[in-house]
Amino acid sequence: MALKLEMQGQTYGPFINEYTARDVMLFALGCGAGSDGKTDLDYVYEKNLKVLPIFAATQIVDAEVTKTIDYGFNWGGSLHWGFDLQIHQPLPTNPGKLTTKVLLKGLYDRGEGRGCLAQHIGETFDEAGVKLFTNESWDCALYDGGFGGPKAPTDIVEIPERAPDFEIEQDIPLNQALIYRLSGDDHPQHVDWDYAQEFGHPKPNLHGVSTAGVACRHVIQAMITGEPERLTRFKTRLTKSLYPGCRVKTQIWKWGDNCVHFRVMDANDPETFYLNFGLVEWK
Repeated sequence: MALKLEMQGQTYGPFINEYTARDVMLFALGCGAGSDGKTDLDYVYEKNLKVLPIFAATQIVDAEVTKTIDYGFNWGGSLHWGFDLQIHQPLPTNPGKLTTKVLLKGLYDRGEGRGCLAQHIGETFDEAGVKLFTNESWDCALYDGGFGGPKAPTDIVEIPERAPDFEIEQDIPLNQALIYRLSGDDHPQHVDWDYAQEFGHPKPNLHGVSTAGVACRHVIQAMITGEPERLTRFKTRLTKSLYPGCRVKTQIWKWGDNCVHFRVMDANDPETFYLNFGLVEWK
């Protein structure tokens, strides 16, 4: 199927999402919170409930949004490439309604056999019209490269050539993708073994936002323990599919005031990086 290049520059939505405290708890469970029965319980227990800030990403990385902004790509080859999430106001834990509009800003050509990159920019508002989040999200459609489009701009986060200031390890539960998909990303590659293998995966993989959610929890744990509402930016690049059952390590480097750079690797294989780079800022 040919790509629908004419969809570039158009804004889609509004996408309406009503959420409750249960939704933010379910999301956090899908990002590994409480998987050992004791860590990060504030994200999954109503007694002192906190919102894992990367919950904001679900307003654009969502099955309804993906299916609405179908620019003609092969869905089986679709992978989350990365995002830059700016949090203008923290999300309240009480029930509410969110409204998001999404701009398909551009389609970029990585070449035949390497895919197409799609750049989406979503803006999310609360019921009073206050802007809560801006999310620049990138997807890679692996089977849709070579259409003659422009190259994507280069955008990286520097990783220091010194030992990290903090390292946090965690096992990824075998059922984490099954939990996370209940937050709105129901792509079959995360649950259907036959489908995943048809498109080159040995087994279902973990959602990119879930992988990033693990890193987000780790950074908050290391730098602003108990105060996730202070986080104002989370940016990362996804570089390899993660399969539940592995053990990951988040490496964190201090980078100026109220900022860290980080990456997520396989704890048993120092050459395998799931998030090749990222940064977090807070106030």
